[in-house]
Amino acid sequence: MTLLAVERIKLLSTRSPWWCLGLTALIMIGLSALIAGLGSTEDLTVGTSLVGYNFALMVLLVMAAIAVTNEYRFGTIRATFAAVPNRTSVLLAKVGVVTLIIGIAGEVLALAAYWVARLIEPNADLSINSAAEWRYLLGIGLVFALSAVIAIAVGILVRQTAAAISILLVWTLLVEGLIGLIPRVGDDIQKWMPWVAANHFLTAGNGADSGEGAGVGLQLPYGPWGGLAYFAGIAVALLVVALVVAERRDA
Repeated sequence: MTLLAVERIKLLSTRSPWWCLGLTALIMIGLSALIAGLGSTEDLTVGTSLVGYNFALMVLLVMAAIAVTNEYRFGTIRATFAAVPNRTSVLLAKVGVVTLIIGIAGEVLALAAYWVARLIEPNADLSINSAAEWRYLLGIGLVFALSAVIAIAVGILVRQTAAAISILLVWTLLVEGLIGLIPRVGDDIQKWMPWVAANHFLTAGNGADSGEGAGVGLQLPYGPWGGLAYFAGIAVALLVVALVVAERRDA
C-alpha cells in the first residue's frame, strides 16, 4: 500500500497528468457535443456519441508513457530503486496506479460523453438496446487501462519520453492502418494488430465498426471478447518483457 500511495503522489503532484486528463475530457465530451449539436438526429447513435475515444486514447497513451519516462529523465527512478531494491514491485505499483486512474477516467468520460449527447439531442435514438452497445459504452475504460499498460511497458523499455511517445503514436496512427496496404499479406497481418483487436471488442456488432480506424471491414478470426483477450495478452506479455529488462539493466 505504501508503494501505491507513493506512486499516486508522484503521478498526481505534477501538472502533465492533469493537463492530459483535461484534454481527454475536452476531446471526449467536446466531440460528442459537437456531433450531437451539428449532426442529424438520424445519424446520432451510441457509437457516434463516443467517436472521440480514438483521439482521447492518444492523449492517455502519452500520459501513461510520461509517467515512467519522466522518472528516468530526471533520475528520480534511481532514488526509488535505491529505497526499494525490488524493481518489479515498484514498477507494478506504478502500473497499478496509472492504469486504474486512466481506466476510471476513460469510463467516466465515456459515460459523460454519452449523456451530453442525450441532453443536447433528446430526440435521437440513443437508448441502449443491445449487449454490443453496452459493451461499447462500458468497455472504453477497460481498453484505456490495457492501453496504458502497453504505454508504460514501452516507456520502461526505451526510457526516453520522445522515443516512447513517437513509437506509440506512430504505431497507433500509422502502422496499424498502413500495414493493410501490403500486397497479399497486409490484411492477414492487420488482423493481429493490438488496437485493431481492441477496436473490434468495442465496436463489433453495433454499427460503429463501419466508421474510421484500422481494421475496418476486415473479417477477423476472433469475436469481440476474443479481441479483448488477445489485446490483454499483448499488454501483459509486453509488460513482462519490460519488467525483466528493467531488473537486468542499470537504472
